[in-house]
Amino acid sequence: MSQSVAEHRRDAPGSLDLGILTVSDTRTIETDASGALIVSLAEGVGHRIAGRAIVPDEPDRMRHLLATWAASEALHAILVTGGTGISPRDQTYETVSALLTRTLPGFGELFRMLSHAEIGPACMLSRAVGGLIGPVPILVMPGSRAAVELAMTRIILPELPHLVREARKT
Repeated sequence: MSQSVAEHRRDAPGSLDLGILTVSDTRTIETDASGALIVSLAEGVGHRIAGRAIVPDEPDRMRHLLATWAASEALHAILVTGGTGISPRDQTYETVSALLTRTLPGFGELFRMLSHAEIGPACMLSRAVGGLIGPVPILVMPGSRAAVELAMTRIILPELPHLVREARKT
């Protein structure tokens, strides 16, 4: 790790307030294993869950909630799981992409690269996406537990405080 990255990470906030959104037509809080894993892993490193919701894969409902959360000063970042595939019902990618004021192409690229080691070329079916809605980072992962574990442990948790620090610079 370069000295400047180490310095940026050192100066990043240690504990963040997160919004967790699961996009699913069928899951409930009781059956949302991927959302629960995000919560558990985030809390395990000291972050707080300031909001959690499950919404169907309907653009208007997603857009309203995400815009409300992004406008709130109570959240440092938003983590989303679900709706990233290519079936006609999967609309998370299009919905989130339309809200982004800045993109982070490296998030999806890195997720697919790491995913390739686990599932092979089927990783190209994932439309993981990341960016900013104003100063609020939003990272979208597939809905499977394995995908969430990969994204959270290998990408998001190690880098999220640094990402938030950079996004909030004035």
